[in-house]
Amino acid sequence: MQYDRSAYEKELREFEWKIPSDYNIVDVVEDHARRRPDKIAILWEDGAGAERRVTYSELVNGMRRFGGALIDLGVKKGDPVMHILPRLPEAHMAQLGTFVAGGVAIPCSEMLKATEIVYRAEVSGARVIVADVSTIETVEAARGECPLDTFILIGGGEAPEGWLRFEDLLAQGDPAAEKVPLSVDDPMTINFTSGTTGSPKPVVHKHRWMYCHHRITARYWYGASEDDVIWATTAPGWAKWYWSPIGVSLTCGATQLMYNGRFDGSRYLGLLAKHKVTKLCCTPTEYRLFAQIPDLSNEGIILKDALSAGEPLNVEPIEAFKGAFGVTIRDGYGQTESVCLVCNLPGMPVKPGAMGVPTPGSGVVLIDEEGSPVPQGEVGEIALKPDSPAIFDGYWNSPELDAEAFSGGWYRTKDLARMDEDGYLFFEGRADDVILTSGYRIGPFEVEDALVSHPAVVEAAAVASPHRERGEIVKAFVILAEGREPSDDLTKELQDHVKSVTAPYKYPRAIEYVAELPKTMSGKIKRAELKKKEWEGWDRR
Repeated sequence: MQYDRSAYEKELREFEWKIPSDYNIVDVVEDHARRRPDKIAILWEDGAGAERRVTYSELVNGMRRFGGALIDLGVKKGDPVMHILPRLPEAHMAQLGTFVAGGVAIPCSEMLKATEIVYRAEVSGARVIVADVSTIETVEAARGECPLDTFILIGGGEAPEGWLRFEDLLAQGDPAAEKVPLSVDDPMTINFTSGTTGSPKPVVHKHRWMYCHHRITARYWYGASEDDVIWATTAPGWAKWYWSPIGVSLTCGATQLMYNGRFDGSRYLGLLAKHKVTKLCCTPTEYRLFAQIPDLSNEGIILKDALSAGEPLNVEPIEAFKGAFGVTIRDGYGQTESVCLVCNLPGMPVKPGAMGVPTPGSGVVLIDEEGSPVPQGEVGEIALKPDSPAIFDGYWNSPELDAEAFSGGWYRTKDLARMDEDGYLFFEGRADDVILTSGYRIGPFEVEDALVSHPAVVEAAAVASPHRERGEIVKAFVILAEGREPSDDLTKELQDHVKSVTAPYKYPRAIEYVAELPKTMSGKIKRAELKKKEWEGWDRR
């Protein structure tokens, strides 16, 4: 969709979901393979320079063979199957093959510890795990401590005792075996949230999730088609993988680039040019690293769109990217629990710091603590009605969590935002991140954005710190750029800088210089952890 204000407002009013009852990603990918069997589905490279190309017909053959093998192993409709895999074509074959067998995929990060694997297996009841060779030691440590009893290995040489080899199962699996029929109401994934507090929650999405991503995320945020080459840098262990590599690239029948390697600015630029990537989706951290490259060469790069998600992006990387490639990075917002709920649509004017506008069909509303919509310009919590197809279907076998999540007639995201006169939403932090000081309500992002706009600052986090007179003050934790050293003079310089780029009352009255910030495994800053340390032992009387 190319942005047109009147057309957008019309779609907001008239949008209808019309979700086909039999929609599922297995049928969708098979249809792409029937229409264009030799179309490249995956362009793959790793950090060592190895390359592979996988067509849609090859992808379907792999997923059908693996699905047949899982059925032979006893996997039945609704059975959870854990995946702990890096960026490999086999990740798609394993995930889609799980759906061929009617199973429910549980994507897991390669960074999980044994106790975290045990927790996920116990909560889900999973008995089967598909793991990369690099994770054997961790998975073995979880063995015997949880329901897992079938271990499938991808990569490496001979499988350890008690493990099955993925390649052997592909060879044995029958691509013509009958697949398990699926509907939009069958469970598809259990994505464990990477929340800042408490144990991860098992978010359940049904197969309609992919249809909703195709209708919303692919259309309104990506503006994607089957002619695109899409590079989303996320990994298979995260919900974002189901948002983009599956929910956009595979639903559209596009080609996707999969790079299994660490961030390297020159390498990334080379990949963009080599593979003629048209749409790039990176994390804010990656874009900030891009912005530090002295010469952002655009030679051979034909990029049409650059997308960012995970947390709001500050203005410096946006300006650097636009200057180098003529492309404005467009923010999008959503959660593990949703599709893209708010975004800067293709072609719409991007306001610095804005998340964009609500996507049609999502039903986004900003509400106060009592659940009433807030007036325009005021901060409210992003919320949706529990029956919105844009959000998840509850938690796996956890009615008490369902009751909590959907109480009061809303699904509350716990993310705060305000809407301006043009309908743009601006992120104001998490509901428990807001800083209350001398009667002011301050969202941490504006402080962090101002700090990061200073050349001495690479990354920053702002939290509430206790203060006798003011109740709370803004405190910032700052990572300095290479070659910069902490000093009282620098602290004063940063404070004055914040006062110069945002409302002066928002400046950090305290700054602590740190080497790193605590983050979830998906890269989000754990402000709650920083805040907790500030308040420990404080006498509130």
